[in-house]
Amino acid sequence: MNLLKALATVSGLTFASRILGLVREVLIANLFGAGLLTDAFNVAFRLPNLLRRLFAEGAFSQAFVPILAEYKSRRGDAETRDLVSHVASLLGLAVLLVSVLGVIAAPWVIRLTAGGFASDPQKFALTVELTRITFPYIFFMAMVALSAGVLNTWSRFSVPAVTPVLLNISFIGMALFAAPWFDEPVKALAWGAFIGGVLQLAIQIPALARIGMLPRFSISTRDPGVMRILKLMGPATIGVSVAQISLLINTAFASWLPTGSVSWLNYADRLMEFPMGILGAALGTILLPSLSRMRAQNDHAGFSATLDWGLRVAFLLTAPAAVGMMILAVPLAATLFQHGAFTAHDTLRTQEALLAYSTGLLGLILVKILAPAFYSRQDIRTPLKYALISLVSTQLLNLLLVLHLGMGHAGLALSISLAATLNASLLFYGLRKLGAYVPQAGWGGFALRLLTALGVLALVLWFGMGETPRWTAQTTLWRVGHLALVMSAGIAAYFGTLFALGFRLGDFRRRS
Repeated sequence: MNLLKALATVSGLTFASRILGLVREVLIANLFGAGLLTDAFNVAFRLPNLLRRLFAEGAFSQAFVPILAEYKSRRGDAETRDLVSHVASLLGLAVLLVSVLGVIAAPWVIRLTAGGFASDPQKFALTVELTRITFPYIFFMAMVALSAGVLNTWSRFSVPAVTPVLLNISFIGMALFAAPWFDEPVKALAWGAFIGGVLQLAIQIPALARIGMLPRFSISTRDPGVMRILKLMGPATIGVSVAQISLLINTAFASWLPTGSVSWLNYADRLMEFPMGILGAALGTILLPSLSRMRAQNDHAGFSATLDWGLRVAFLLTAPAAVGMMILAVPLAATLFQHGAFTAHDTLRTQEALLAYSTGLLGLILVKILAPAFYSRQDIRTPLKYALISLVSTQLLNLLLVLHLGMGHAGLALSISLAATLNASLLFYGLRKLGAYVPQAGWGGFALRLLTALGVLALVLWFGMGETPRWTAQTTLWRVGHLALVMSAGIAAYFGTLFALGFRLGDFRRRS
């Protein structure tokens, strides 16, 4: 398998999903602005979304994929198919129970995670109702995550990568055509999440059938693979929940801040999801099964070299994204969101959050590359230890930045960024200490050429952007044209400089 080709496939499809996700956020900003309605929906959808990451993309994938790869490499199709069926049945029952409990306990859940909303009865009641609609989303997405783990292990990356497109299409369709039919139009977004979950699960079924891994209902805890997955999921669940708990605490902090704070953070987070998904999630997706196979085959040199490749690609593409978002924070927020109910004030507040998030972009993406190296070794405890340190650091930083220094919602974003950078540093140190990763030759020259290209990029973007106040005062057409021109010039300058310094695409080809 050509890892660069696989990365291009996953990144391309993820880019399409992120574009539609951005269209979704632009539409929501235009229709609902950044106030009571969007705050209520963002909190309501964040809860099942966080649990989806906990049960599905997080702890489950970390425990499931390495063992599935081991079964595929060392055992026959029959045993592997039985493992998939047993795991799917147990996971489905667990998340179905959580979904039902979430619907019943929605008022208590909102009081716990967004206590500030209780002072506004209308906002609180709407958030509870939206939560009850969106909570079943976790069931569908847990099954989607299981399917994606199987398909990615078989190097079938396209279907899992294109799946999120269906969620965004559902959101957009409901917002455009169904919203006027609801007493509270924002309820259309909640039903969009529910329908999107159904669609995402439906598209997985034919793909699993084609590789002969469509699970059947079969409960068994006697399968040794199931027992090992359950054993790994204990610390994995705690490890993933650390990050989700941190986000929930930040949401609780934001609920006490001025109205709009949750939404400003959400719009900035949406922009961050472009590089996070296109590069971070894509690299994590292809690296985990590849590293797991190499670990199962005791290919230590290939393991280290593959991880080194992932780190270089991450630096090469993440660093310019971080620089670009720092410099173009106002142009991006104004161009994409400042329409209809979304005001110039909202643009400036979103810019503050985006600046803070951008400082930790590289750390956030490196975590998605370095952590799978531990998971592929079936080592969940070490990332858990580092995640706990990150959680404590995040909350200490919240106390300093938000309560003491009064940085508001930007302080919440900055605390996540700084803690992510710390987490990535600890993961890197841990892999070096274990001897699992040995840097390949040439990092010094690579770093020098990269910094030179970043300097050229920063100059082009800074002078091309012009004065910041113009971006909140100009027309949408002017913003779109100017932003496209500046970004095109920056991309050309960055990659042109890299080419002049000797970088070639072929240098980053790697087979697994």
